[in-house]
Amino acid sequence: MSAQERSNDVPEGAPEHCPGTASEAAGSAAACLGCPNQAACATAPKGPDPDLAAIAARLAPIKHIVLVLSGKGGVGKSTFSAQLAFALAARGLEVGLLDIDICGPSMPKMLGLEGEEIHQSGAGWSPVYVQENLGVMSIGFMLPNPDDAVIWRGPRKNGLIKQFLKDVHWGECDYLVIDSPPGTSDEHISIVQFLKAARVDGAVVVTTPQEVSIIDVRKEINFCKKTGIPVLGVVENMSGLRQPLSSFKFYGPAGEDITAAVLAAVAAAAGSSGGGSGGGGANGGGEPGPAGAAAAAASSIMAETPVFHASGGGAARMAADMGVPFLGAVPLDGALSRAGEEGRSVFEAAAGSSSAPALQAVIDKLLVAVKAAAS
Repeated sequence: MSAQERSNDVPEGAPEHCPGTASEAAGSAAACLGCPNQAACATAPKGPDPDLAAIAARLAPIKHIVLVLSGKGGVGKSTFSAQLAFALAARGLEVGLLDIDICGPSMPKMLGLEGEEIHQSGAGWSPVYVQENLGVMSIGFMLPNPDDAVIWRGPRKNGLIKQFLKDVHWGECDYLVIDSPPGTSDEHISIVQFLKAARVDGAVVVTTPQEVSIIDVRKEINFCKKTGIPVLGVVENMSGLRQPLSSFKFYGPAGEDITAAVLAAVAAAAGSSGGGSGGGGANGGGEPGPAGAAAAAASSIMAETPVFHASGGGAARMAADMGVPFLGAVPLDGALSRAGEEGRSVFEAAAGSSSAPALQAVIDKLLVAVKAAAS
């Protein structure tokens, strides 16, 4: 390895005399002692990898590669990846979705593909297709039982990730979205190294508003900076619970259900302001009855409340502090949860969904960022 190549392979902030993440001595050299990445570097592939050229050739027909990352688990990263893929496909683009969360694959469930299997052809492994222009690859398609635990050490996980990149035949794609597990360890180091010869547009980093998540997501952004992955932007997921008022139950001081009275008061207030909407006549005529008027009025009003305490200013403040773009906030929404459970796009029947327009706004900004990164 030349001095220039070694310099490019040493992460920012690494210990003095770091041999570089691709060196044969990575993780075992004296300089590695005490480095927080020592274990990950020790298990990652070493030296020039002959498969990198094959990976670059396989991914060459793909116009844009976007990583979806988060330093924290449970922030809705896989939900965002799935809905991003659905949204891009709905715009007429050819889309691939690669799930490299080896121990917790979610994509078969979130795209309605449970029970599907991978098929091989002369061109390689064929993705499982949701629709003509949206293909998916995940270890979830390889498990005999979806409840089986994947109990693998780093080298075996790295080997499967490499095989996905080298052997899956995506064909000509506009976007390949790569959904990753949380953290900054084996899978993340491997995907960065394996994609070194391919052109990666950058990463979307997903978080929730509270500091317990933000703390770990800061580490993910620093990981991207140290490994040379551009941060396309940060998404704040679960920014607040936003639902139609009619979906809430209301209770009095003694725990009694006062929902009907609250909705009737809302209907009266909406009617007095000229904002009431008609509905099916509960009284048998053309005019809505009190219950119908209340439901109609309440269904057109959205209620929102914070769920997580953003003591540090949330994702927008973090993005500003770290000098990366903020793509927007997506609220908690029952419609989005149902879409994930049912394996479909939240955009198909977006009426009453508060997350669908927020996601579309985030994706619009992301596409602008991808074009800017590619230019």
